[in-house]
Amino acid sequence: MKVENMVKLKEEFDYKSLSKRLEVQLDSLIEENERQQKAFVDEIERITVEAHNQISEAEKRYANALEEEKQRYQNDYVESIKKLEENWSKNQKKLAADRLALGEKNGLEVTSNGNRSIAPALEEVSELKRMVQKEAQLKMAAEEEVNRLKLQLTESKRVEVSGNSEIMRLHKMLETETQQKEKLEEEIATLHTQLLQLSLTADETRQNLERHGSQKTSGGALDSFMSQLKLPQLQDPGNAEKPPVAKLFEQVGLQKILSLLEADDADVRIHAVKVVANLAAEEANQQQIVEAGGLTSLLMLLRNTEDETIHRVAAGAIANLAMNETNQELIMAQGGIDLLSSTAANAQDPQTLRMVAGAIANLCGNDKLQTKLRSEGGIAALLGMVRCGHPDVLAQVARGIANFAKCESRASTQGTKRGKSLLIEDGALSWIVQNAKTETTAIKRHIELALCHLAQHEGNAKEMVKEGAIWELVRISRECSREDIRSLAHRTLTSSPTFLTELRRLRVDIR
Repeated sequence: MKVENMVKLKEEFDYKSLSKRLEVQLDSLIEENERQQKAFVDEIERITVEAHNQISEAEKRYANALEEEKQRYQNDYVESIKKLEENWSKNQKKLAADRLALGEKNGLEVTSNGNRSIAPALEEVSELKRMVQKEAQLKMAAEEEVNRLKLQLTESKRVEVSGNSEIMRLHKMLETETQQKEKLEEEIATLHTQLLQLSLTADETRQNLERHGSQKTSGGALDSFMSQLKLPQLQDPGNAEKPPVAKLFEQVGLQKILSLLEADDADVRIHAVKVVANLAAEEANQQQIVEAGGLTSLLMLLRNTEDETIHRVAAGAIANLAMNETNQELIMAQGGIDLLSSTAANAQDPQTLRMVAGAIANLCGNDKLQTKLRSEGGIAALLGMVRCGHPDVLAQVARGIANFAKCESRASTQGTKRGKSLLIEDGALSWIVQNAKTETTAIKRHIELALCHLAQHEGNAKEMVKEGAIWELVRISRECSREDIRSLAHRTLTSSPTFLTELRRLRVDIR
């Protein structure tokens, strides 16, 4: 027996539409970049002019102030010297006159009166000395002011040098921005060329298919056409033409494709997620997608968008990635079950439900995730999707239940599982029994496997008898088209004491 644990998704998408939308985005980015660059250049010019004006004004102001102060102090100094000279001359004359007058008088009287007349002269001399000292102090203050103005002038020159350095730095920034812009434009041009080539390839392929599809050719002509298509691959397998998605993956790069998942344009996001889904369908690409953050981006699309088309394709891509055990654990760790359940609850399109059910069905095949899957609502989400009634959805639901039952059966055999099945506790058994006789082969096969796996655990036997599942097991053991499933059903019935007792009571012979 082999439980199918894989769901593949291939999506068609319009390369021409994607190319046109990317052209619009490219033009918008170029215009915005040019606008920012022009604003940057204008700002640099404004700062440069303003700096030069301020420096010139400061130099002129400081030079004028310095000249005025210098002239004022020189004038004050000259006037003070003149006053001192005049006062000194007057005092000398007055002193000489006093001495002459004193010489004409007699001894004691002259001495007494002379002392009295000299005292005012001495006071004037002291006053002159004080004035000289004051003038000296004023001169020193003037010199200090001149030195201060010189320092200010030096500081203004230093500011000018600093302004020039800032201008140089801004010029370097502008050059860097220009180089980055040129590099970005080259990358965008390369991407545009690649998308254009892909668009032309897609158009040619579509035209060829339409032309050959519309021709009323005979069977031999059609075989000849198909052989022509296959011939290059037979002749040179290494140079076989790769599909457009593979070309896009190799030429553009996975990171750029994943970055489009966050584009503002909904159509671009849809095309990007279709590309990722197609890449995820190939096992060789799955590890690269997960390592590049593709799984996280897909889960974010389920969380942040309301477009059901995006939900459908993203769920399909997640289902493809969920075929790997490591990826299954990552999906669970990042809240994938909750997001898938919410998507299923809001979905209207049966194909969206099919993708979600396929993703959960793949997770159901992991023994380590059984308890967590059930506690986070995975089984409830599966059973909730049966409301759709679409055969494709029901087939995925049945596959998930079969996978879950198989893991439980394995755990029971190993002795790590006791008690009733979680499926039975969540009410899945009644749905299994009701749909056991369906005419849809895919649904029927998975349900038959689920019944056999559930019946292998003796803890489920009483509930299965109560729900009438034993009759389905008897039918499977007799009528199933697959020998391995018939044998498993028969072996399960004959190895269970509860089933044997019930069969004897009902007098049913299963030999």
